[in-house]
Amino acid sequence: MNPADPLAQLRDIHLPEPVSWWPPAPGWWVVLLLSLAAVFFLVYSLRKYWLQRRYRTAALRELGNYSLHDKMNNQALLEEMSVLLRRVALQAYGRETVAPLTGESWLAFLDNTGKTEQFTLGAAKVLGAGLYQSSVEADMEQVMLIVRNWIKGHRK
Repeated sequence: MNPADPLAQLRDIHLPEPVSWWPPAPGWWVVLLLSLAAVFFLVYSLRKYWLQRRYRTAALRELGNYSLHDKMNNQALLEEMSVLLRRVALQAYGRETVAPLTGESWLAFLDNTGKTEQFTLGAAKVLGAGLYQSSVEADMEQVMLIVRNWIKGHRK
């Protein structure tokens, strides 16, 4: 080494340490938190949707167990369908809303929540006063179809 040569006194280039993957940069922490929040929200939403659909599925299964041609007469079938409608409505809308409804107000409620007029003006009108008559003449297949459609399609 020549002391007169300043270039000879320079040391070689030193490379920095390699960048570690841990701990991640703050942006990755934000991405991780947002991803976790999205997963929790998705699980919560799917669980809520599934729980909301479960009572409908059970009610439709029970309605499917009712037979139009068994020993059950029209009066007993109407009573069973009325009780089922009441149970579904209690589950969906709560006791405070559903419990005080009777007669025409009950049928109007079913029409309003089901976006139909079949309960107050159609074949399902027998679910009102028809329950208290000794004999009922009604198209039970049509009434059962209206009840099924209400269970499937009522909105909160």
